[in-house]
Order: sequence, then structure tokens, then C-alpha cells
Amino acid sequence: MSKNNITCECGHVNPYGTEICEVCGKPLQGDLESKKLLNMRYEGSARRSQTYKTTVIDKIWNFFSSVKVGIWIIVLLLVASAVGTIFPQEMYIPPLSDPTVYYKEQYGVLGQLYYDLGFHNLYGSWWYMLLIAALGLSLIVASLDRFVPLYRSLKRQRVIRHESFMKRQKYFGVTDLEAKKPELSRIKEALQQKRYKVREEDGHLFAEKNRFSRWGPYVNHIGLILFLIGGMLRFFPGMYVDEVLWLREGETQQVKGTEEAYYLKSDGFILETYDNNDEKFKDAIEESGQELVAKNYQTDAVLYQQVGDRIAGTEPELEKVKEHPIQVNKPLKFDGYAIYQVDYKLNELQSMTFTMDNKESGKAVGELTVDLYNPKEEYELDEGYRVEVMDYFPDFEFNDKGEPTTKSKVPNNPAFILNMISPEHPDGEVAFVAIKQNLEPLGENDYKMSFQNVDTKDVSGLVVRKDNTLWILGIGGAIFMIGVIQGMYWNHRRVWVRRREGDIWLASHTNKNWYGLKRELEYITAQTGLQMPDDQSEPKK
Repeated sequence: MSKNNITCECGHVNPYGTEICEVCGKPLQGDLESKKLLNMRYEGSARRSQTYKTTVIDKIWNFFSSVKVGIWIIVLLLVASAVGTIFPQEMYIPPLSDPTVYYKEQYGVLGQLYYDLGFHNLYGSWWYMLLIAALGLSLIVASLDRFVPLYRSLKRQRVIRHESFMKRQKYFGVTDLEAKKPELSRIKEALQQKRYKVREEDGHLFAEKNRFSRWGPYVNHIGLILFLIGGMLRFFPGMYVDEVLWLREGETQQVKGTEEAYYLKSDGFILETYDNNDEKFKDAIEESGQELVAKNYQTDAVLYQQVGDRIAGTEPELEKVKEHPIQVNKPLKFDGYAIYQVDYKLNELQSMTFTMDNKESGKAVGELTVDLYNPKEEYELDEGYRVEVMDYFPDFEFNDKGEPTTKSKVPNNPAFILNMISPEHPDGEVAFVAIKQNLEPLGENDYKMSFQNVDTKDVSGLVVRKDNTLWILGIGGAIFMIGVIQGMYWNHRRVWVRRREGDIWLASHTNKNWYGLKRELEYITAQTGLQMPDDQSEPKK
């Protein structure tokens, strides 16, 4: 088939594939005497996806211009997003937990499969980003494939339309001038009263209104594309930060995700609770089923900024920026970031103190304090005694094989495998020490580790947030809603009046709400004496 342009009898050159002349409306394909209504969805314009189908570029264009493809991409995104809610995302698992073991231990084989397929970090995975990019590409291609030829056809339409064009409209009627004497000026006035923009040429009229409503779906697409761009930009460094920070009293930590080197110190944690005996709150507290209901919890925070470059192996030089009590809904804000108080944990284990005792004499030969977050490999005691930390399990439990392991890096149930070295035993004696457990796995020992006390601290659960994409998401959402309103509450309506010898032809079309158009035609014909056009819709079979 030749790909040459089509020249209409009116002289206009139409792109190959055009079904209705862009200017005069003459049908360019099929029988001119056919009574079948014209397909006016895209004004019979030549869409690239329906015309060119041979080259690789054509096939790619046609694939992404398909509405079905776009719907399937949306379905895949919805399914993936739904699966992503079955188990918690990595950002919501317990802090310091190792995701490589957490999902399998907590959720078994399904949890391991969930992790292996990347659903634990769904919204940052490459294939999820690829789906979003494919949806954006589909929206762009589908919009261009339809918008450009439709815009060209509507812009070039003439007042005088071909007779076949008028006869094959849904509403078409002929008024005999011998029986009635309608005046063109009265017809024009009636159309203007219904807020039509009227053009006149050689005694013929073309009335149109609300053409802008035809662009509603494409405005929707622009809004969606901006929304998708905003969503994808969240995964670019510096555009979006949502980091969890667990900060213990007296501790200073670097604030993750900040472009500059910021550090945050907790000068103390404050928890205020409601009085259980207060009559105003007693009933509500009893209904909650909790012994203590938080009235206020806050972190007295100090923000620091690193001065100069940090040398590896040395402590950073910090400069105080500001102090701020972080409370719920009262974040610490700085440099576009906000740190929110979202959770807390009371009396978290910080350190444990042990003594190494001679079992026969009961005498302690030394004392050691183990930092549960940063235990040393070896602790020197007096007179040649020392203790080696062979293994450490912060959150101890036995796995399916009966071997000791840890559920997380948080010291909820600390346990140690220690090697106690003494003058009598230079190679050491092995002991397994946990809360209320003191085992000797390799046989009877002469020495033992005895628990003395524990140090606890309150921990603040903070979230560091920064979002430079909100304005893009907001604009995208606003544009989308404008498109929805634009296409929903207005209809593109057109009326053609063609004066012939002895009669007047009237045809009309709208992209939707035919009942509303019919009411307007009834008003216009009643005011002008024109005959009400017939509804030429094909009868339902």
C-alpha cells in the first residue's frame, strides 16, 4: 500500500490514513452514499499507530500507544504494590535487623522469596522503577498519537462541510424553505444565546462551544506524567529522605541522608503519662487497655554540624547549630530537613557487668563491663586474667538446627560465648553466658562468669524527612484534577447550518451528553422555525 498523502476534492492535502478530510469533512474511505454514522472520535484523523506498522520504531510506538498496554502496566503496578504490603518494607522492620535473615526467620519460605524477589524494597527496586517509566512512556506516546492529529483536524475545519459529512451525523435534519421562512440572523442569534461561537461564510453557519473540553484527557495525562516524575525523583539523592534514627540518651549519631554532615545528640528523653486516677481520663485509659498512656514524649536534642573534612579514624570536629525539644508534631527543622518524634523505647539494655569467679573459692578475680552495642574482643583483668569474646548474640535464640543465632542487632536478649583465660588455663575455658543462663558446653570449668548488674537507657525513635518533590506532586495532582473537571463538566458541541436552494440542512455533533445537545437543538429550532433534526442512531440489534 502506498504511503502517499491523500488530496481531497476541496484541495486540502491530508496525511496518509485520514478517514475524513480535515477541512471539508468529506469521507475519504468507503462509500460516499453510505448511511452509516461517521466515526467522529478523533475526527477521522490519521493516527500514526493505526497507519504505520512496518518498522521497529512503528511497532514500539504502536505498542506504547495502545490503551490496553497502558491498562496492563497499571494492573502490574497495582499487583506489585499490593504484594509489597503483605510483609513490611525494609524501612519498617526492627532497627538494626539484618533483612537477609529477618524475613526468613519471621515469615519462613514466603519471607525468603519475598526478599529474593526484591519486594522488601519494592518502591526503590529497578523493575518497579521500570514499570513506572513504562507507564509514563505509554501516557506520552498515547497522548501524542491522539492529540496531534485531533488538534490539527479541529483547527482546520471549515464552516462549509461536505454533504456526506452532514448526512452521516447523529443529528441531521432538512427544513423546506417553502413551508417555513427561517432567517439566518435569527438562527445565529439563537445559537449565540446558547453561548456558541458562530462563524459565517457565504450564508452558511458553523457554531461551536467548549472545544477546550476535548483536551481534558490530555491534561490528565500531563498531570499523571508530572506525578510519576515526582515519584521517580524521590529515588535521586538529595530529593527525598525518609530515614529512621534510633537515638539513645547521651548518644551522638550522624543524621543519615543529609547532604551536609549533621549530627544529633540526645541530652535526655522525657515521658509524661496521664494520671490513671484522674477522673477526666480514667474511663479512656481503661478502654485503651494500657497501664500507661503517653501524654507527651520528647527528646531534648542538640544539632551539630561537622566542621571541615573528617580524617579517617578520628572523631569529627562538630559545631553546635541549635537545641530543640523534639515532640510529636513539633519537629526539629533545619536546612530543608525535619526530624520527627515517632516512637520510644524505655529501659533498653545498654551494658552488662560481670565478674570472673573462681568456683572453688568463690572469689572474684576481676570485673568487666560489656558495651552491648560495641563489645570489645578482649577484656584485660588483674594478675594475668582476661576474657575473650568469641561470639556475641544481641537478640539470642536457637535456630531450627539448634544453633545459637540472633533475631536482630538490638540487645533484647544478649548472650555471649566467652573464653576465660587464667594462669591455670592459658588456653582458656569456654562458657556460654546469657540472661539467667550460664552453661559450660565443653565440660566442667574452674571459673565462671557471674552477672552483677545492667545499665539501661531510654531510646528515642526519630524519623528524618526531606521532600523536594512535593511541589512537583502537588502541581501534577492539581493539573490532573483540572483535566478531570475540564473533561467531565463541559462537552464539545458543534452545529452546522448549510443553506441550499429551497432548503436548509442542520447537523450537529457532541463528544458526549447527547441529551444535553438535544435540549439545545429543541430550543434553537423552536426559536427559529427550523425542523428538529432526526436522531439517526443505528437501531440496536
